[in-house]
Amino acid sequence: MYTLIYENSFTTETGSVLPDLEIAYNTYGSLNHQGDNVIWICHALTASSDVEAWWPGMVGDDLLFDTRKYFIVCANVLGSCYGTTGPASVNPQTGEKWLRDFPLITVRDLVNVHEILRKHLGIKRIHTVIGASIGGYQALEYSIMYPELIERLILLASGSRQTPWALAFSESMRLAMEADCTFTSGNPEGGKKGLKAARSIALISYRTMEAYNHTQKEEDDEKLTSFRASSYQAYQGEKLVMRFDPYSYWCLTCLSDTHNIGRKRGGVLNALKLLKAQVLCVGIKSDLLFPTGEQKLIAENSKNAEYVEIDSFYGHDGFLIETELVTQVVRKFWANNSKN
Repeated sequence: MYTLIYENSFTTETGSVLPDLEIAYNTYGSLNHQGDNVIWICHALTASSDVEAWWPGMVGDDLLFDTRKYFIVCANVLGSCYGTTGPASVNPQTGEKWLRDFPLITVRDLVNVHEILRKHLGIKRIHTVIGASIGGYQALEYSIMYPELIERLILLASGSRQTPWALAFSESMRLAMEADCTFTSGNPEGGKKGLKAARSIALISYRTMEAYNHTQKEEDDEKLTSFRASSYQAYQGEKLVMRFDPYSYWCLTCLSDTHNIGRKRGGVLNALKLLKAQVLCVGIKSDLLFPTGEQKLIAENSKNAEYVEIDSFYGHDGFLIETELVTQVVRKFWANNSKN
């Protein structure tokens, strides 16, 4: 992992000013002389810039993101806790951690931070920008804000705006976090119980009823307590607590809710007309959080766009698990939309 220390202050879309800015990022492969063999990967909610850690089997020689051919870049998003400036960072004006005083940020802020990094790396064109879930939010906004820069856009299990369904999950998670007094009191080490509960809520949207009923099925008909599904929820919540900051989680759920490409552009359909990239929208048939209609809407209202659906047992998490299917779909898209 590398860290870019930005020498200027950063002003957010809402007008808040971050006096300093650090950007954590990973790169794989080498940038060519033309500066255009770039695959920019935008990560999802609690992931990091280390793509190999959260998307195994995708980066490397002869894999989809072939390091012998492409220069792969992934930047940790603003507001996260994996090296880029966020709530756990120290506000230089107060000498204390930002915590809940960290300003509201938007997806467009993430794109502007990506742009700072792109210029630093000397990238002139992006062969493909790809993202799933809120990574798709970033990839789509990037392609609209800088249409001349992006040649190909790939969205997996994502959408053009945060839906009321997704907004409800976000608010439910924040309500769970607010029920933890160590979080609301601003304790720098607080919020862990709230985060555990929030993660449990999120998990229900990531998988399907069929998946839970299969993987967490009880064989003991006499059991009254200690169910497998209960243990699974608690375990997954504890896992996130071990690796993620509660204040960043709060920040990023608020960030996700800001997503609406139609804002200040006359609506979603008008915004989609600004795209110049070749577009691939991938839907997951069993996805409850980002139903396939969300991807179809983008494909049907964008120039040079196509929609492909994959069938997965794992719901929204299918984009992380079905690496072979994703690889096949993306390679076919690249083969059919080769510009160089």
